[in-house]
Amino acid sequence: MFQCGFNFVVRVEHPAAGYQKIFETVEELNEPISAEITGVFPSWLRGSVLRMGPGLFEIGDKPFHHLFDGQALIHKFDLKGDQVTYFRKFIRTDAYVRAMTENRVVITEFGTAAYPDPCKNIFSRFFTYFRGIEVTDNCLVNVYPIGEDFYAVTETNFITKVDPDSLETLKKVDLCKYLSINGVTAHPHVDADGSLYNIGNCFGKNMSLAYNIVKIPPAQKDKSDPIEKSQVVVQLPSSERLKPSYIHSFGMTENYFVFVEQPVKINLLKFLSSWSVRGATYMDCFESNENMGTWFHLTTKDPAGYMTNHKFRTSAFNLFHHINAYEDQGFIVVDLCTWKGHDFVYNYLYLANLRQEWEEVKKAAMRAPQPEVRRYVLPLDIHREEQGRNLVSLSYTTATAVLHSDGSIWLEPEVLFSGPRQAFEFPQINYSKCCGKKYSFAYGLGLNHFIPDRIVKLNVQTKETWVWQEEDCYPSEPLFVPTPGATKEDEGVLLSVVVKPGAERPGFLLVLDAMMLTELARAEVNAVIPVTLHGTYKPPSS
Repeated sequence: MFQCGFNFVVRVEHPAAGYQKIFETVEELNEPISAEITGVFPSWLRGSVLRMGPGLFEIGDKPFHHLFDGQALIHKFDLKGDQVTYFRKFIRTDAYVRAMTENRVVITEFGTAAYPDPCKNIFSRFFTYFRGIEVTDNCLVNVYPIGEDFYAVTETNFITKVDPDSLETLKKVDLCKYLSINGVTAHPHVDADGSLYNIGNCFGKNMSLAYNIVKIPPAQKDKSDPIEKSQVVVQLPSSERLKPSYIHSFGMTENYFVFVEQPVKINLLKFLSSWSVRGATYMDCFESNENMGTWFHLTTKDPAGYMTNHKFRTSAFNLFHHINAYEDQGFIVVDLCTWKGHDFVYNYLYLANLRQEWEEVKKAAMRAPQPEVRRYVLPLDIHREEQGRNLVSLSYTTATAVLHSDGSIWLEPEVLFSGPRQAFEFPQINYSKCCGKKYSFAYGLGLNHFIPDRIVKLNVQTKETWVWQEEDCYPSEPLFVPTPGATKEDEGVLLSVVVKPGAERPGFLLVLDAMMLTELARAEVNAVIPVTLHGTYKPPSS
């Protein structure tokens, strides 16, 4: 199904509730299974598609409660010309191994508390909780390369090294051994030289909270581990001393880092004290600051430094995914997938909500923040005499920035995409060509009342959209792979793992022409594939 138009959104209904299948437990595979191919795969498209997501939604009779609680399952589609195979394995994290061994939730997850050991008496249980609950290493969010190795990650200080060929779990790594951070995002940026940048909160001066941008160097000539050479690049202050904002991603241009401090906060005191209270989870430690709005922070990259004189403010929104950011004529343009207001979107991602019948899913989504793709423009050159005027002079945007008497700059966005309860999320771009540079196209997963049911291409200059959608199909984040030697930004393919419950072969890898979103091929397997969050395309080894 192909559609095209300006901010074109077709509201599709899902009365059969087939989406419930993507939130069900599956078994790992003992060996890769062959796919049946329809259409024609591009001859140059070889390598692997690696995806992460939850695959185990209960331990024994104890369910996990939140979308981000299920145990990490790594998926792989291997592309070898006219042969495609599918494979998956659970990551052998401490959370998974101990849960399977003890048949209970041993380590507290995002929205599910650890269950007490039935073999312990009440006194030993008390002292266990008094000592504190371990931080989870359940790396279900993303998988990406660091140097020449691949790591599955979540948002804590633990990352897990995996073999991208066999999918075997190799090593658990604690980033706290190398960096002053409490955790990092699952969305790092990679510079042209192969350096990897990320951001996380940390303890700053006088036990206050701050944010550190960190750097992991590229692969080392001496084959040493680049993680061991990690360093903090620059530190940014927190607007509240003991309540850092939740961070899921950040922006990077050629010369700047962009950090958006949102009103969704982690209450540090509640976080620390909750570990001594049975039944507390990470979700219990979040709260919303109804008064702060949203703050934008800038730092320079080289030399790295926090730009203290640039105080950008705007109204409250939730932010999980940056699309892109770039510099143009003395401005930084920042494109974001936002959710209006300070109410935390993750409150609506409990599995009990997502597994409801369609009419109930819609009712729950009506109470949630409204999604919107927005463009903000941040002026770099600020003069006191320009108070009260719009400082943005770029001809192609309606976004504004107005200097106030207190030195802050109030930002109003240009809306690039908006549809009632229709989100453009999990955005991708032609990263190698366009990250940190002016660009035209973004590709995203369309969420219909939080249910993924389409793939969308957005022209961020004209706001034109293209849509792939098929009845009873539930796709995942589309990965853009450029055609070798391509000269056009959108010359390439999109790869998405799609589930079609009830079909003879219900899971498939979809290959779309990235220019027009027309289908080129699909590789179908006799396996239901649970929801995947993020992943990467791994080219064939040279």
